[in-house]
Amino acid sequence: MQTTMDIFKKRKLTYTLVFLAFIAIFAGASVVAEFNPVDGISSFPAAIQWIAANLIPDAGAMERFPKILSELLETALLSVAVTVVAAVLAFFFSLLGSNITKINGLLKRAVRIVAAFFRNVPDVVWAMLLMFSFGQNILTGFFALFFTTFGLLTRAFIETIDEVSSNCVEALDATGANFIQKVFQGIIPSSLPGITTWVLYMIETNIRSSTLIGILTATGIGYLFDLYYKRLDFASASLVVLSIVVLVLVIETVSNKIRKVIL
Repeated sequence: MQTTMDIFKKRKLTYTLVFLAFIAIFAGASVVAEFNPVDGISSFPAAIQWIAANLIPDAGAMERFPKILSELLETALLSVAVTVVAAVLAFFFSLLGSNITKINGLLKRAVRIVAAFFRNVPDVVWAMLLMFSFGQNILTGFFALFFTTFGLLTRAFIETIDEVSSNCVEALDATGANFIQKVFQGIIPSSLPGITTWVLYMIETNIRSSTLIGILTATGIGYLFDLYYKRLDFASASLVVLSIVVLVLVIETVSNKIRKVIL
C-alpha cells in the first residue's frame, strides 16, 4: 500500500513540475516576444466586430466569383495531381524500405533516410528554395508540395505495410511465392485501405498547403487572396477564404464516405 502511495506521489510531483515548466516557458517566450496574453484576449471583441464589418462578400466580390472558382479548381487539381504522383512513387519506395519485403538492409536504411529528409523539410521552405531555380510559377508549387508529400507518404506506407502485411507475406513465403506475387497477392490487398486513407488525407492537407504556396509562387487561389488583400479588397479576400473552407469541407465529406466504403 505504501509503495502504491509513493508511486502516486511521485507521479503527482512529476506532473506538477512539468506543468510549471510549461508555464515558465510560456512566460519566458511572452517576455522575449513582447506578447501580452491579456491584451490578446481582450482584443477578440474588436477583432470580431472588424470581421463582421469588413469580411463580408459584397456585389463586387460576387462578380469576381467565376475567377475565384477557376483558380480554386486549379488549386484542387494541382493538389490531387501532386498527391497521386507522390503516392505512386512513395509506394514503390516503401516496398524497398519495408521490413516485410526484406530486399536489402542498406537500401532499406537509405530509403528511410531519404523519406525522413523530405518530410522534415516544410513545403514552404521547399517553395522558397525552388523559386531560385524555377521562379514564381506553378511548377515550383508542384515540386514544393511533391517533395513533402513524397516523404510523408513513403514513411506512412512503410509503417502501414509493416503493420498489416506481415501475416500475409509470411503465408506466401511458406508457399514459395516470389516478390511480385507477395506484392500483388499479399501486400497490396492487405494494405490498400490504409494506403487509401493516407492518400485522401494528403489530398486534404495539400489543398490547405497549396493556398500558402500559391502566395509565395504567385499562382492559384493563394495568389488571388494575396492580390485582393494587398489592395485592401477585403470583401473579395473573404470570398476566397470562404471558397477554400467550402472546398475543404466538401473534400473531407467525400473522403469520409470513401473511407467508410473501403474500411
